[in-house]
Amino acid sequence: MGGEEYWGWPVFASRLWEGVSERGYMNGAKKGERKLSLSKACGLVVGLLASVWLSGCATPPLEDPDAMVEYNETNDPAEPTNRAIFAVNNFSDEHVIAPVARGYRDYVPSIVRTGIHNVLTNISEPLVFVNDCLRADGSRATDSAGRFILNSTVGFFGLVDFAAEGGTPHHSTDFGLTLARWGVPEGPYVMLPLFGPSDVRDASGMVVDYFIDPIPSMTLPETAARMVVDGIDKREQFLDTLAEIKRTSLDFYASMRSLYRQHREAEARTTGNADKLPNSGISYDEEIPAKGHAVSQR
Repeated sequence: MGGEEYWGWPVFASRLWEGVSERGYMNGAKKGERKLSLSKACGLVVGLLASVWLSGCATPPLEDPDAMVEYNETNDPAEPTNRAIFAVNNFSDEHVIAPVARGYRDYVPSIVRTGIHNVLTNISEPLVFVNDCLRADGSRATDSAGRFILNSTVGFFGLVDFAAEGGTPHHSTDFGLTLARWGVPEGPYVMLPLFGPSDVRDASGMVVDYFIDPIPSMTLPETAARMVVDGIDKREQFLDTLAEIKRTSLDFYASMRSLYRQHREAEARTTGNADKLPNSGISYDEEIPAKGHAVSQR
């Protein structure tokens, strides 16, 4: 691939971040300053994903039936470009992100890390509540609303997860899973710079989640700080798991792709709408594994 094909990613990403960081009601916005609407942001995401497919689509093995079946099951038409982005992400992780996460684990006391994790989880509860409502899941919406109210008051703004101790654990969801609840297919697999594995449905859902998050708008530095702390918190939790996957994988990229798709489809099936989900070539046992656990793939 030529050099200009790689420039499509940072250009689209910078335009998207520039607009999203000026969400329309952000503090300090000047009158008449260009804002990014939800539809325009989604349009940029679609353009970003399209640039991947156009710049680095794998050639379907039309003359080999078995290879064609595997090609369709992996659902990764832009694999050459995705692998290139994965290599950059992996390099960044090995030399920056993972070392920071290890330092965070080694030098920050466990009780402090737990408190930070609880606060980040509590901040996410309003968005979880919105997506629970959009999925028409009254039971989970009640849980997420109750968790936020209890932990924000008795739990000292979320530092202590009293709701979980009382039998109401946190459940994660997002607009990508909301779309899955209503039968929207995942679309082709994509590897996003920094954000990692995704697909068309989930990448678009990330943008929508930003706009429908009920938490009051923050300034760009505040938003960046939240993203950094949240990223370090998540990376620290998976230090050992990812190291083991990398150590035992013959093809780390293919392993991560498979695990991501299995994990997301398992999450989507917990919405109680499995009959509307398209068959992705992934098989399941009777029990859906807990978040972060792998299931078998044909």
